[in-house]
Amino acid sequence: MASEARVGLVRRFQLWAIGRLRRSRFLPVGMPDKLTDESRLGKPFDQQVMVYFPTPQDSLYQLRPWYHALKALDEVHPIVCVFKDSRTAKVVRDETGFDCVTLARYGQLDEILSMSDVKLALYINHDPVNFESLRFTSLVHVYLGHGDSDKGVSVSNQVKAYDWCFLAGQAALDRTASAVMLYDAPARSILIGQPQLDGAAAVSGTPFPDGRRTVLYAPTWEASQPSVSYGSLETHGEALVRALSPAYRVIYRPHPLNGVIRSSYAAADAVVRGLADRVDTDVTLEQSFADADLLVTDVSAVTLNWLPTGKPLLVTTPLVAYPPSRLMQLVPQLAATDDFAAIVGEQLSADPTKADRDALIDYYLGDPTPGVATARFIAACEDVMAIRDREWDAARARGANGI
Repeated sequence: MASEARVGLVRRFQLWAIGRLRRSRFLPVGMPDKLTDESRLGKPFDQQVMVYFPTPQDSLYQLRPWYHALKALDEVHPIVCVFKDSRTAKVVRDETGFDCVTLARYGQLDEILSMSDVKLALYINHDPVNFESLRFTSLVHVYLGHGDSDKGVSVSNQVKAYDWCFLAGQAALDRTASAVMLYDAPARSILIGQPQLDGAAAVSGTPFPDGRRTVLYAPTWEASQPSVSYGSLETHGEALVRALSPAYRVIYRPHPLNGVIRSSYAAADAVVRGLADRVDTDVTLEQSFADADLLVTDVSAVTLNWLPTGKPLLVTTPLVAYPPSRLMQLVPQLAATDDFAAIVGEQLSADPTKADRDALIDYYLGDPTPGVATARFIAACEDVMAIRDREWDAARARGANGI
């Protein structure tokens, strides 16, 4: 009995310590604190649209570009955002005014959804925890993603988990159809364009006082999967910045997750930060684009976001294979052994691929006219909710209860 009492005491102490850690400033932002909003338990959601984002605060860069479109949707179909981390929920609540709820355990979500009439769940990434929400059959599940690109992860087999994927342009549909087997991509995909671009404020560039042209270097991170590790910081970063300075002004835009997997990548990031003329960590992507005359980046979503600028683009050659694409076949690539300064100079003076790049804008992004993609996003949400209502009525007639 004494032994059992000691075990119980140890367990209570462990739970107390975990609770204190979750509430302390020492819990890393990459770990969800799982501090439930107790006041929301046992009460239904009033909204019919749920944004499910169990990912912690260091991944908010994925959600923020969707704020504009989600606010537009919220005006006509109110949304509730569900998190696993209360700090992330607070940031989003403060930045958007959305109804943000933190639910630590699957059972809490189960209880609330069972008494709610949520029709649509939206997902920003493929976090494995999404399956806690994907289980429910009374609502439709739509994957939004957080930036279309020619990366291998853009053709993940995980798309099969969702009822539909909202895609930017025909390029994304073609990519999915060719790479994901046993999947009817045309039937499960809805093209909406890129609503994320609609929320960008108009900005003007700021030329450098001494007249130097500006090169923006915006590499991606090292990635958690070796097969899609396209980041160039270790292969190109330092040599690129040194080769371009002082003839060009170099703006470095680091990825928020640089170095979370490999310390050597963090070290390379630190070196480039020290060499660049400017480091854009608190500057909007639109301002970085406006201030630059040419972009050097990796295989990533940044290439597609840059296309509407009409300015020259170079993509680094990664050490791993990437899916074939029209853009990657067209855009000049920088190998680690190339003469960086000479190639940048040629692209700035002649830009030989400009006309062909401009022709790809609609293929990759859909109609970039401001407001069009957001309207398509809202219409697509309404369409799938109407399908849900029809199908759910039929399912309930057969005895389904959504659990």
